[in-house]
Amino acid sequence: MSRRLLTIGLAALLAGTAVIGAGSSTGAITFGELDAKRHPNVGSLIGTVPDGRSFQWCTGTLISPKIFLSAAHCFVGSEGVEFSVSFDEDLDENLDGLVDRGVKRIGGVATPHPLFASGGANETYDIAVFELDKIARIQPAPLPTAGLLDDKALKSATFTTVGYGTERDSKNGGINSFLPGSRRKLAEQTINSVNEAWITFSMNPSTGNGGTCYGDSGGPHFLGGKDEANKTIVAITVTGDTFCRSTDKTYRLDTPNARAFLEEFVDLP
Repeated sequence: MSRRLLTIGLAALLAGTAVIGAGSSTGAITFGELDAKRHPNVGSLIGTVPDGRSFQWCTGTLISPKIFLSAAHCFVGSEGVEFSVSFDEDLDENLDGLVDRGVKRIGGVATPHPLFASGGANETYDIAVFELDKIARIQPAPLPTAGLLDDKALKSATFTTVGYGTERDSKNGGINSFLPGSRRKLAEQTINSVNEAWITFSMNPSTGNGGTCYGDSGGPHFLGGKDEANKTIVAITVTGDTFCRSTDKTYRLDTPNARAFLEEFVDLP
């Protein structure tokens, strides 16, 4: 299951849910909080469908003044969709499931990894860049050095994930616990496991962790706590469990395959 864009059908379902009241207790991403301008280089990939409606599609991160990093599956199979990027913190103030007309957007051209979905379960090449039409005057996020996540000392480190995707109002229930997203949110995490291409993070709120949900695909996982500045992006969200409560599986950015793709677009450390 891809931790991917909301389908139009799911977006319509979410648009019919109750508007969140001022006293509501809601998860941000999943069991997190509003970003509050702590990660201005994290933006939303917006998809505008042929009938003119715009949806929060995926999440991503500015890694150079014109290069926005996201996941390949956000673009593949989306023919007819016009993409743009916004770094606004709130895309849907009335929670109707659609991106507001006044949201600032930057157009561009997407380049998914040419080997996406060709390497089997152990290497999906689920990485893409979106080259912006103009410079985003925001400080880009630093990328990791080669093999950074092989350091066993990071097993006990704190990481921060950021995204615009679907929220949950409780850890119980299924799709009825989803609420419309489109606000930039964050959650802290710890590592469950690391392998050659993947890093899996805990989403268990009982241990202080949160995670991602639909619409957070392509979004960053930073090394460091939520209030640390200039954190390094080490992985991007690609998949997880259906109900966004347990598994947060991410694609590593420090591997030879990820670095070979990225170095075509940016200078690497």
